[in-house]
Amino acid sequence: MADHTRMKLGKRPRRYDRRTLRLARYFTPSLPAPPTQWKNSGTVADWGMMLNGPNAYGPGVPRQGLGDCTIAAVAHAVQVWTLKAGMVTVPDATVLNYYESWDGYKPGDPKSDQGGEELTVLKDWRKDGFSGHKLLAFADPDPQDELHVRQSVYLFGGLYVGVALPLSAQTQDVWDVASGPQGQPGSWGGHAVFVPDYDADGLTCITWGQLKRMTWGFWGTYCDEAHALLSPDWQPPAGFDMAALKADLGKVAG
Repeated sequence: MADHTRMKLGKRPRRYDRRTLRLARYFTPSLPAPPTQWKNSGTVADWGMMLNGPNAYGPGVPRQGLGDCTIAAVAHAVQVWTLKAGMVTVPDATVLNYYESWDGYKPGDPKSDQGGEELTVLKDWRKDGFSGHKLLAFADPDPQDELHVRQSVYLFGGLYVGVALPLSAQTQDVWDVASGPQGQPGSWGGHAVFVPDYDADGLTCITWGQLKRMTWGFWGTYCDEAHALLSPDWQPPAGFDMAALKADLGKVAG
């Protein structure tokens, strides 16, 4: 049985912005249906804690780790996108710098370890870049539309996701829906992960340095935000309307 009780979370409640682009607008009729299963994570087993849990500490980082999951998920996205050409792993010191800059953490001040907002992190990534890796745009699929979710993972190498984890997730080998108080969404807390794989039974996310399976039922119950990321490190296949997306980006400020 899994034991995640010592792991850190750190995703703050979802922030809404009416200007956020909706992904379905850019799906064209020529876009093929996504495969029934798709795997972008290759054969990698250890993705690195990225400071988001115990035994991953250094200067300015407590032994129990940090609630920097919004930054850890960014670093894991870069790993997936660069896997085929030679996986790039951003050093922990760099992850810490972005947790300070984007989420407001102050080393030595435990009260400042308050996690971050996914939307704020994505906007900062677009503006600043992340250790040399650009984010050109992001657009949101409908997380309750399984076709949109599968299409997003297939097209963009994965999804940057927020989940309202229940307490039951602390001890599940495969995250699944649970009943009672232990299964209440958010009863453990909010968490950011990157999702690179899916199949008929569910999805796989990268969290706390490992691959973690979840059922489609878990996704539908506990996923509270999902963002498809457009990066020069990953080229979507033909059929996605890139020209329309770029035109819309010119109309969106911030």
